[in-house]
Amino acid sequence: MNAYPNITVIASLIADPSRTIFLSSLLDGRALPAGELAHMAGVTPQTASSHLAKLVEGGLLEVEQQGRHRYYRLANKEIAYLIETMASIAPPVQIRSLRQSDQLQQLSYARTCYGHLAGQLGIALCEALLRKGYLAEPEEAQMKDYHITEKGTQWFTNFGIELQVKPGSRRAIARKCLDWSERRHHLSGLLGEQLGQRLLELDWTRQKKGSRSIEVTEAGKKGLYEELDISL
Repeated sequence: MNAYPNITVIASLIADPSRTIFLSSLLDGRALPAGELAHMAGVTPQTASSHLAKLVEGGLLEVEQQGRHRYYRLANKEIAYLIETMASIAPPVQIRSLRQSDQLQQLSYARTCYGHLAGQLGIALCEALLRKGYLAEPEEAQMKDYHITEKGTQWFTNFGIELQVKPGSRRAIARKCLDWSERRHHLSGLLGEQLGQRLLELDWTRQKKGSRSIEVTEAGKKGLYEELDISL
């Protein structure tokens, strides 16, 4: 008998193109109605409902009923990490329209990934934190987490980020995350999420309505340059 987990069950659920679009569209942590997801994937509401039911049954999505509408979200952060990881090793996107090109350009520049920042902005932040000595590479190459230095702890505190970790928590704090659009690492984990939230609070970044893409404001460009020498 095979003692390994049967990953083919999950693989078969993700393999359908429409389901992949649903999962990717929910990577920013939003809960979206079936109708909107159907429109994104270019399928009928009936087809979307069938696919979504399978994703819920398979544990990849959760559903919440509000009145006549059902809202779907990713079941947990592990699902988001799985989709991002698979995207990072997938073949490059074949651009077939101007709209698709614009969308890819916006997502590659700056986007949310289940709470943390990805794309060129996410990579620039991560590399600046390493360059400034606020983060350090893991001591062993196979380790996945950055080390927060004493200098970094002080900077994050001054910047308005207090890392509150519950006793016994297994949450990643400063996780290395390979960016699918840039093929370099950005920062995820608890620190990545709080840094992304802090930039929103300062109005340095803004979430574009109905999209995972992020806009960097003029105040954000100025602040990021002054704090971290990041030029955007």
